[in-house]
Amino acid sequence: MTADHAAVLIDIAGTTLAAADRRRLRHPLVGGLTLFARNFSDRRQLTALVAELKSLRADLLVCVDHEGGRVQRFRSDGFTALPAMRVLGEAWMHDALTATDAASALGYVLAAELRACGVDLSFAPVLDLDHGGSAVIGERAFHRDARVAALLAKSVAHGMLRAGMAHCGKHFPGHGFVKADSHVAVPVDRRSLKAVLADDAKPYEWLSATLTAVMPAHVIYPKVDHRPAGFSERWLKDILRGQFGFTGAIFSDDLSMEGARHLGDAAGGGVHGTLSFAEAAAEALNAGCDLVLLCNQSLVDGGAPVDAMLDELARLAAEGRWHPDPDSEARRLALLPQQPPLAWDELMHDPVYQRALERLP
Repeated sequence: MTADHAAVLIDIAGTTLAAADRRRLRHPLVGGLTLFARNFSDRRQLTALVAELKSLRADLLVCVDHEGGRVQRFRSDGFTALPAMRVLGEAWMHDALTATDAASALGYVLAAELRACGVDLSFAPVLDLDHGGSAVIGERAFHRDARVAALLAKSVAHGMLRAGMAHCGKHFPGHGFVKADSHVAVPVDRRSLKAVLADDAKPYEWLSATLTAVMPAHVIYPKVDHRPAGFSERWLKDILRGQFGFTGAIFSDDLSMEGARHLGDAAGGGVHGTLSFAEAAAEALNAGCDLVLLCNQSLVDGGAPVDAMLDELARLAAEGRWHPDPDSEARRLALLPQQPPLAWDELMHDPVYQRALERLP
């Protein structure tokens, strides 16, 4: 195995690229970048930053968590403040079809504004169900009913695709039932496989021909597998790809989250010691992820953890310790926009965009 598979999404510390950023972004294992609020000061700066990223690597996948509500990285200098997904779920209860139209409008506005600045992909929509106990999901979920969540998510995805942007349903097979936050803990969902498939995982089954990408949860479902879903061949290869027939890209969630660093022992359910970022990446890639995210490590010791992870992952590849799907690179490239975006000034006068703004809830 050679280290030529662009499998890692990294981040940068500031609003411009440093020499170390440029070096890392040229690494053959790096396939993309995740932007955060700290990388944004205004639209002109963001557009220039993305243009420089693309000048380094035209195929670099530039991503952001931009859902609406409290998870929206860019909020000023013309970006529309998007409502949380729960607002669409509430609208559904009054008029379902009007709510789906509003959801498509939201997806279009979300994606068109990002595309006008050159961003390729937003990690949205959330498909988790609102069971009422998860603080980390909460209003990010559309609804408790899987049917409502699926149809509203499909409408958001339609709007995003119309604006020329792929999308990513998350967090498979469902993060909404557990109370623990996988950023700081290892959530455990003790329901049976039958119960999860009949409820939280249903949107992924129903949208198997719609979704362009999926992000699994850093949640352990011990009655299915003692590894978190993003590190589980059972969940990713057998169920998501085999049973549901999903053919798009699979992203890991952030490998620096607590829920990604302690993998259960599939034989006995015990917990190993903390894995290195590269070891966690290799486990996720072997389990069926096409791409892995490592976030916020550019802020630590000048990005030393990013360099260490890339070096170790290259070594693990050379040793044959991880074996990516031969289709993974094609799935990554398929997420890149296929059409140039409208520039911001053009977008502001575009009738489709103006109508979408009017239809926002």
